[in-house]
Amino acid sequence: MPYSEKVMDHFTNPRNMGELTCPSGVGTVGNAQCGDIMRVYLDIDEAGVIRDVKFKTFGCAAAVATSSMATELVKGKTIHEALRITNKAVCEALDGLPPIKIHCSLLAEEAIHAALWDYAEKHNITIEGLSKPKSDIHEEEEDEEY
Repeated sequence: MPYSEKVMDHFTNPRNMGELTCPSGVGTVGNAQCGDIMRVYLDIDEAGVIRDVKFKTFGCAAAVATSSMATELVKGKTIHEALRITNKAVCEALDGLPPIKIHCSLLAEEAIHAALWDYAEKHNITIEGLSKPKSDIHEEEEDEEY
């Protein structure tokens, strides 16, 4: 399965690439087998809304595209809305990914969760439904095609 036009667009013209100077939360996750690493920076306001989001990704086209799309999906959302954005939603927003690249969408979801976890720890709060994120996403978790 070749990459969709949306994947190629987000790879060649990534949205929200870079880093925030004073982020509310930062999450970094990777996949040791393929070498992809994603870091997500969140700026969350007093009302719990994600004002801004940036990412830095080291990886393939799918890793960059899923990072870009995930940041687009969470910008302007509340913490709880962002928490509900799954790797499946990222895949669907990109019009699908090849089965061998599903782990990239898992990385994007976990990087958002890791940044939210960091935010919660910095502010000494509990975010209902958020569990401690994994730092390494394993290939065996990519058992579905989206």
